[in-house]
Amino acid sequence: MLTLELPKSNPTPELGSASRILLVEDEELIREMLIVSLEEEGYKVVTATDGGAALSLLQNAELNTNTFDLIVLDLMLPQVNGLDLCRWLRYQGNPVPILIVSAKSTETDRVLGLEVGADDYITKPFSMRELIARCRALLRRQRLNLSAQQPVLQWRDVTLYPQECRTFARGEEVNLSPKEFRLLELFMSYPRRVWSRDQLIDRVWGADFLGDTKTVDVHIRWLREKLEKDPSQPEYVITVRGFGYRFG
Repeated sequence: MLTLELPKSNPTPELGSASRILLVEDEELIREMLIVSLEEEGYKVVTATDGGAALSLLQNAELNTNTFDLIVLDLMLPQVNGLDLCRWLRYQGNPVPILIVSAKSTETDRVLGLEVGADDYITKPFSMRELIARCRALLRRQRLNLSAQQPVLQWRDVTLYPQECRTFARGEEVNLSPKEFRLLELFMSYPRRVWSRDQLIDRVWGADFLGDTKTVDVHIRWLREKLEKDPSQPEYVITVRGFGYRFG
Protein backbone atom coordinates (compact mmCIF):
# COMPACT_ATOMS: atom_id res chain seq x y z
CA MET A 1 0.00 0.00 0.00
CA LEU A 2 1.28 3.45 -0.87
CA THR A 3 2.52 5.50 2.07
CA LEU A 4 0.65 8.83 2.11
CA GLU A 5 3.49 10.88 3.53
CA LEU A 6 3.40 14.23 1.77
CA PRO A 7 6.50 16.40 1.83
CA LYS A 8 6.46 19.00 4.62
CA SER A 9 9.18 21.17 3.13
CA ASN A 10 8.35 24.25 1.09
CA PRO A 11 8.14 23.78 -2.68
CA THR A 12 11.08 24.91 -4.73
CA PRO A 13 9.59 26.92 -7.58
CA GLU A 14 12.93 27.50 -9.22
CA LEU A 15 13.16 23.77 -9.84
CA GLY A 16 9.55 22.86 -10.37
CA SER A 17 7.91 25.77 -12.11
CA ALA A 18 9.52 25.19 -15.51
CA SER A 19 9.75 21.40 -15.31
CA ARG A 20 7.38 19.13 -17.22
CA ILE A 21 7.04 15.59 -15.88
CA LEU A 22 5.56 12.69 -17.81
CA LEU A 23 3.90 10.34 -15.32
CA VAL A 24 3.25 6.85 -16.69
CA GLU A 25 1.21 4.85 -14.19
CA ASP A 26 -1.79 2.55 -14.78
CA GLU A 27 -2.98 2.31 -11.16
CA GLU A 28 -5.50 5.12 -10.74
CA LEU A 29 -5.08 5.66 -6.98
CA ILE A 30 -1.30 5.90 -7.17
CA ARG A 31 -1.48 8.04 -10.30
CA GLU A 32 -3.87 10.57 -8.71
CA MET A 33 -1.80 10.85 -5.53
CA LEU A 34 1.37 11.38 -7.52
CA ILE A 35 -0.30 14.07 -9.62
CA VAL A 36 -1.41 15.96 -6.50
CA SER A 37 1.99 15.74 -4.83
CA LEU A 38 4.00 16.70 -7.92
CA GLU A 39 1.71 19.60 -8.80
CA GLU A 40 1.92 20.88 -5.22
CA GLU A 41 5.67 21.11 -5.78
CA GLY A 42 5.09 23.30 -8.83
CA TYR A 43 5.73 20.70 -11.52
CA LYS A 44 3.64 20.48 -14.68
CA VAL A 45 2.41 16.88 -14.92
CA VAL A 46 1.32 15.08 -18.09
CA THR A 47 -0.09 11.59 -17.55
CA ALA A 48 -0.33 8.35 -19.50
CA THR A 49 -2.20 5.30 -18.23
CA ASP A 50 -0.42 2.72 -20.40
CA GLY A 51 2.78 2.28 -22.33
CA GLY A 52 1.16 2.82 -25.71
CA ALA A 53 -0.20 6.23 -24.70
CA ALA A 54 3.20 7.18 -23.27
CA LEU A 55 4.93 6.17 -26.49
CA SER A 56 2.52 8.34 -28.51
CA LEU A 57 3.18 11.33 -26.25
CA LEU A 58 6.92 10.88 -26.59
CA GLN A 59 6.73 10.51 -30.35
CA ASN A 60 4.53 13.59 -30.63
CA ALA A 61 7.06 15.51 -28.54
CA GLU A 62 9.46 15.08 -31.46
CA LEU A 63 7.18 17.35 -33.51
CA ASN A 64 7.14 20.32 -31.14
CA THR A 65 9.11 21.98 -28.37
CA ASN A 66 6.99 20.62 -25.50
CA THR A 67 9.47 17.98 -24.44
CA PHE A 68 9.68 16.49 -20.95
CA ASP A 69 12.24 17.23 -18.24
CA LEU A 70 11.62 14.00 -16.30
CA ILE A 71 9.71 10.73 -16.72
CA VAL A 72 8.25 8.90 -13.72
CA LEU A 73 7.63 5.42 -15.05
CA ASP A 74 5.94 2.27 -13.82
CA LEU A 75 7.28 -1.00 -15.26
CA MET A 76 4.21 -3.24 -15.42
CA LEU A 77 2.11 -1.38 -17.98
CA PRO A 78 -0.48 -2.45 -20.56
CA GLN A 79 0.49 -2.44 -24.27
CA VAL A 80 4.16 -1.41 -23.90
CA ASN A 81 6.03 -2.16 -20.68
CA GLY A 82 8.27 0.30 -18.91
CA LEU A 83 11.52 -1.49 -19.76
CA ASP A 84 10.76 -1.32 -23.47
CA LEU A 85 9.97 2.39 -23.15
CA CYS A 86 13.34 2.93 -21.47
CA ARG A 87 15.13 1.02 -24.22
CA TRP A 88 13.32 2.96 -26.94
CA LEU A 89 14.15 6.35 -25.41
CA ARG A 90 17.82 5.57 -25.02
CA TYR A 91 18.02 4.05 -28.50
CA GLN A 92 16.59 7.33 -29.82
CA GLY A 93 19.35 9.17 -27.98
CA ASN A 94 16.86 10.90 -25.65
CA PRO A 95 18.71 11.87 -22.43
CA VAL A 96 15.58 12.71 -20.39
CA PRO A 97 15.99 11.49 -16.77
CA ILE A 98 13.86 8.44 -15.96
CA LEU A 99 12.70 7.47 -12.47
CA ILE A 100 11.23 3.97 -12.33
CA VAL A 101 8.48 3.43 -9.76
CA SER A 102 7.72 -0.28 -9.52
CA ALA A 103 6.42 -3.04 -7.30
CA LYS A 104 9.28 -5.19 -8.59
CA SER A 105 11.73 -4.98 -5.74
CA THR A 106 14.38 -7.64 -6.26
CA GLU A 107 17.99 -6.69 -6.88
CA THR A 108 17.74 -8.22 -10.36
CA ASP A 109 14.76 -6.02 -11.22
CA ARG A 110 16.52 -2.87 -10.01
CA VAL A 111 19.72 -3.67 -11.85
CA LEU A 112 17.84 -4.46 -15.07
CA GLY A 113 15.91 -1.20 -14.88
CA LEU A 114 19.11 0.81 -14.46
CA GLU A 115 20.92 -1.11 -17.18
CA VAL A 116 18.25 -0.44 -19.82
CA GLY A 117 18.48 3.30 -19.22
CA ALA A 118 16.71 4.41 -16.03
CA ASP A 119 18.52 6.95 -13.86
CA ASP A 120 16.90 5.96 -10.57
CA TYR A 121 14.62 3.25 -9.19
CA ILE A 122 12.20 3.36 -6.27
CA THR A 123 10.02 0.44 -5.16
CA LYS A 124 6.39 0.40 -4.04
CA PRO A 125 5.30 1.11 -1.36
CA PHE A 126 7.31 4.31 -1.09
CA SER A 127 7.33 7.54 0.84
CA MET A 128 6.01 10.46 -1.20
CA ARG A 129 8.64 12.65 0.44
CA GLU A 130 11.39 10.36 -0.86
CA LEU A 131 9.91 10.31 -4.38
CA ILE A 132 9.77 14.12 -4.50
CA ALA A 133 13.37 14.29 -3.27
CA ARG A 134 14.48 11.88 -6.00
CA CYS A 135 12.65 13.93 -8.65
CA ARG A 136 14.38 17.09 -7.43
CA ALA A 137 17.77 15.38 -7.48
CA LEU A 138 17.32 14.09 -11.04
CA LEU A 139 16.16 17.49 -12.32
CA ARG A 140 19.04 19.23 -10.54
CA ARG A 141 21.55 16.79 -12.04
CA GLN A 142 20.03 17.29 -15.48
CA ARG A 143 20.43 21.06 -15.20
CA LEU A 144 24.06 20.67 -14.16
CA ASN A 145 24.69 18.34 -17.10
CA LEU A 146 23.07 20.78 -19.52
CA SER A 147 25.11 23.69 -18.21
CA ALA A 148 28.30 21.70 -18.82
CA GLN A 149 27.43 20.89 -22.43
CA GLN A 150 29.03 22.44 -25.47
CA PRO A 151 29.21 26.25 -25.62
CA VAL A 152 27.07 28.57 -27.69
CA LEU A 153 27.24 28.08 -31.47
CA GLN A 154 27.26 31.18 -33.63
CA TRP A 155 27.50 31.93 -37.34
CA ARG A 156 27.09 35.52 -38.46
CA ASP A 157 23.78 36.64 -36.92
CA VAL A 158 22.50 33.14 -36.05
CA THR A 159 23.09 31.98 -32.47
CA LEU A 160 22.23 28.54 -31.09
CA TYR A 161 22.22 27.62 -27.40
CA PRO A 162 22.47 23.81 -27.20
CA GLN A 163 21.91 23.62 -23.45
CA GLU A 164 18.73 25.69 -23.66
CA CYS A 165 17.45 24.43 -27.04
CA ARG A 166 17.02 28.03 -28.16
CA THR A 167 17.91 29.71 -31.44
CA PHE A 168 18.15 33.38 -32.39
CA ALA A 169 18.41 34.90 -35.84
CA ARG A 170 19.12 38.60 -36.26
CA GLY A 171 18.40 39.13 -32.57
CA GLU A 172 14.96 37.47 -32.59
CA GLU A 173 14.18 34.04 -31.18
CA VAL A 174 13.26 31.36 -33.72
CA ASN A 175 10.94 28.54 -32.64
CA LEU A 176 12.27 25.30 -34.07
CA SER A 177 10.92 21.77 -33.77
CA PRO A 178 13.30 19.20 -32.20
CA LYS A 179 14.29 17.81 -35.63
CA GLU A 180 14.86 21.31 -37.05
CA PHE A 181 16.94 22.20 -34.02
CA ARG A 182 19.06 19.05 -34.36
CA LEU A 183 19.62 19.73 -38.04
CA LEU A 184 20.73 23.28 -37.34
CA GLU A 185 22.93 22.20 -34.43
CA LEU A 186 24.65 19.64 -36.66
CA PHE A 187 25.11 22.18 -39.45
CA MET A 188 26.51 24.84 -37.12
CA SER A 189 28.85 22.35 -35.43
CA TYR A 190 30.48 21.68 -38.84
CA PRO A 191 30.15 24.90 -40.89
CA ARG A 192 30.72 24.57 -44.64
CA ARG A 193 30.79 20.78 -44.44
CA VAL A 194 28.58 19.13 -47.07
CA TRP A 195 26.14 16.54 -45.76
CA SER A 196 24.34 14.03 -47.96
CA ARG A 197 20.69 13.30 -47.24
CA ASP A 198 21.56 9.81 -46.03
CA GLN A 199 24.15 11.24 -43.62
CA LEU A 200 21.62 13.71 -42.23
CA ILE A 201 19.04 10.97 -41.76
CA ASP A 202 21.59 8.84 -39.94
CA ARG A 203 22.69 11.67 -37.63
CA VAL A 204 19.34 13.32 -36.94
CA TRP A 205 16.66 10.63 -37.42
CA GLY A 206 18.71 7.54 -36.63
CA ALA A 207 19.74 4.44 -38.53
CA ASP A 208 16.33 2.80 -37.96
CA PHE A 209 14.43 5.55 -39.81
CA LEU A 210 12.00 3.97 -42.29
CA GLY A 211 11.06 6.99 -44.41
CA ASP A 212 12.81 8.34 -47.49
CA THR A 213 15.22 11.19 -48.17
CA LYS A 214 12.36 13.55 -49.06
CA THR A 215 11.90 13.96 -45.31
CA VAL A 216 15.23 15.80 -45.21
CA ASP A 217 14.15 18.17 -47.99
CA VAL A 218 10.89 18.97 -46.19
CA HIS A 219 12.67 19.78 -42.92
CA ILE A 220 15.29 21.85 -44.74
CA ARG A 221 12.48 23.88 -46.33
CA TRP A 222 10.85 24.43 -42.93
CA LEU A 223 14.20 25.41 -41.43
CA ARG A 224 14.84 27.93 -44.20
CA GLU A 225 11.37 29.45 -43.79
CA LYS A 226 12.14 30.13 -40.13
CA LEU A 227 15.81 31.10 -40.48
CA GLU A 228 16.40 32.84 -43.79
CA LYS A 229 15.46 36.39 -44.76
CA ASP A 230 14.49 35.05 -48.19
CA PRO A 231 13.99 31.25 -48.18
CA SER A 232 14.16 31.20 -51.99
CA GLN A 233 17.69 32.62 -51.83
CA PRO A 234 19.15 31.04 -48.67
CA GLU A 235 22.24 32.51 -47.02
CA TYR A 236 22.73 29.80 -44.41
CA VAL A 237 21.42 26.39 -45.46
CA ILE A 238 22.83 25.98 -48.94
CA THR A 239 21.97 23.26 -51.47
CA VAL A 240 25.01 21.61 -53.03
CA ARG A 241 23.54 20.05 -56.15
CA GLY A 242 24.30 16.38 -56.56
CA PHE A 243 25.67 16.11 -53.00
CA GLY A 244 23.33 17.50 -50.35
CA TYR A 245 23.42 20.49 -48.02
CA ARG A 246 25.92 22.65 -46.15
CA PHE A 247 25.71 25.51 -43.68
CA GLY A 248 27.39 28.78 -44.65
